[in-house]
Amino acid sequence: MTFQVGDKVIYPNHGLGVIERIEEKTIFGTTCGFYHLHMAANGTTVLVPLTNADCVGLRRAIDHVEVEHLFELLSDGKIDSQQNWKGRFKDNSDKMRTGSIYDVAVVLKSLSFLSKSKSLSFREKRMLDRARFLIISEVSEVVREHNGNVEARVDHALDRSLLLRNKVLARAKTVRVTAASVVRPVTPRRTIRAS
Repeated sequence: MTFQVGDKVIYPNHGLGVIERIEEKTIFGTTCGFYHLHMAANGTTVLVPLTNADCVGLRRAIDHVEVEHLFELLSDGKIDSQQNWKGRFKDNSDKMRTGSIYDVAVVLKSLSFLSKSKSLSFREKRMLDRARFLIISEVSEVVREHNGNVEARVDHALDRSLLLRNKVLARAKTVRVTAASVVRPVTPRRTIRAS
């Protein structure tokens, strides 16, 4: 995927940047092209080699249709809840590195749900905060709304998702209790008599 000067792009795990210029540089005798990204979050400049843009997951910001799909995903009630901390952290870290806003949304839902039932570790808390930031900053830029408005919308979608998840869990618990308490009719045994 190629980008032009002025394109708004997402650099995985860092957020939104604008391509300020594209230039060639010679480093250790090798000349290659670089995108100069101005990162919106902290004003820093990041150089991304043109040949590595796909490898690092550089992508265009989502559009309005994708924003609506993102909010549907955030509020659908389908939440991964792996119990093993080590496995959960590795899966979530892998998702954060893909650069896909949908993978980041899955991490946000899962850690938000988990944080309601127990305290998160420092690393998971940082990941939760990072996922929130990445989603809110990208959506704010796309829909051109203040971060506070988008944050409220994200929180509403997460609350809806958690509510749906809790309803599903409560319904499953009720079904298990009902199934356990049902008395099965006893069928009489036939006895065979020896003659």
